[in-house]
Amino acid sequence: MTIYIDIVLLENIIMNYIIIYATAIILKKNKRHIRFFIASFIGAIYSILAYISILKIYSNIFLKIILSIIIVYIALNPQNIKKMWKALAIFYLVSFVFGGVAFAMIYMVKPQNVLMRNGLFLGTYPLKTIILGAIISFVLIVVVFKIIKTQISKKSMYCDIEIKLNEKIINTKAMIDTGNLLKDPITNTPVIVVERSLLYECLPKEILNNIEKILGGDLDSVPENIKNKYISKLKIIPFSSLGKENGMLIGIKSEYIILKNSELQEDKKIKNIIVAIYEKSLTKKGEYRALVGLELV
Repeated sequence: MTIYIDIVLLENIIMNYIIIYATAIILKKNKRHIRFFIASFIGAIYSILAYISILKIYSNIFLKIILSIIIVYIALNPQNIKKMWKALAIFYLVSFVFGGVAFAMIYMVKPQNVLMRNGLFLGTYPLKTIILGAIISFVLIVVVFKIIKTQISKKSMYCDIEIKLNEKIINTKAMIDTGNLLKDPITNTPVIVVERSLLYECLPKEILNNIEKILGGDLDSVPENIKNKYISKLKIIPFSSLGKENGMLIGIKSEYIILKNSELQEDKKIKNIIVAIYEKSLTKKGEYRALVGLELV
């Protein structure tokens, strides 16, 4: 079987380039094509040297790891050790997937014309087989990583929350809202937003059912005993949102809240957070019933 070095070189450059490109997409790195090509070329040269047995230590795993580090550093230029190991791990993961798909493609097309020498699969199979395997691998990796990332992102967007208010405990699901920057304008205390329907066990219905009147200064609908006990505790929280530039919410200070989220190493307890009362439902299907600012998480 005749093997052409230039074909082996080209095949390895193409495979290495696509592997590096896929790694860069997963890591959201800028596409520096010259750096990608240089790194791909170095990997391909190593393959050629191994094939013609110039490198007698081609099977040394430490040499291969060093080569991988050089390729990743040249192509992706990680800024610190942590980013370097992350990029290297993704690079290996992508390489394993590419290798598996390419191996399967080769053997499905012409298994009888494939041989292995010094750790390299070689043969007279057409170059388009390699390219097709690389494309399939590329699409598979990108799609799978996007699905996984979407699921992780959705999971990290929510947290379970426990609220202690007026000696009563409420448990519900909250969304971590990056746009929730609400704070008490006087004390600068962070504010979470909770649906009114959750608070009937904690606060008198005479207050919860008359929020708009209270905001407008009309306290006649609130019984005197409740007014004396609660009105001084209520906070006015200004907010802005799409379609409402100068909104107001009524809030009241809680004893504490406990945040439970997969992103946190342990449950996070925060005292004296203000609970702002939202009169409507936050979602149509009730996926969550409170909003927590990212700062608290």
